Amino acid sequence: MRSASNGINKTNSSIQDTVRRIISSGQITRHEHLALTSALLSNQHVTDEDRLQINQVIEHTQLGKLKLVN
Repeated sequence: MRSASNGINKTNSSIQDTVRRIISSGQITRHEHLALTSALLSNQHVTDEDRLQINQVIEHTQLGKLKLVN
């Protein structure tokens, strides 16, 4: 099930799957970046492990280790 608000299912496995795909491909879409950032900053049920993985993606994006694509 996908959420209409941000396109990412809020289940832990969905966040983890998304992060794994992003890291393995070396690319993140603007939509994925926004969805993960929103999940991190909103009042959603995100586990500590999910927060750590999302922070890793954001850090890798800022450092240029991930390519931001449209």
